[in-house]
Amino acid sequence: MSGSLLLASSMILVLVIALPALFHLTRYIGAKSDNVRKNEPYEGGVRLTHKDAFDVFNVKFFIVGIIFLIFDVEVLFIFPWALNLRELGFFGIAEMVVFVGLLVGGLIYVYKSRILRWI
Repeated sequence: MSGSLLLASSMILVLVIALPALFHLTRYIGAKSDNVRKNEPYEGGVRLTHKDAFDVFNVKFFIVGIIFLIFDVEVLFIFPWALNLRELGFFGIAEMVVFVGLLVGGLIYVYKSRILRWI
């Protein structure tokens, strides 16, 4: 048996034995919490209770997520532009000025329409 195969099989054996043993050991060594409030589900700033599925939910959580996604995905377009800036020349700079202008316009619209205002 080669040395690489022996090393890989021993590492796999250690992982197969050690990881479950460590996870099982944390059950006995770790801190225990019997606090009812601490064990409640908590998701995204909203305390979940056992209510009807058709209960009213604040839409602002989804709006903030969508706005974040829009401005986050737009950064993905700026990165390849920065890598190819020399080949694009002045035309590439002009396109990016228009693109960033549209982004700033969208950000001003979001700010002026007070979409992100919580109160």
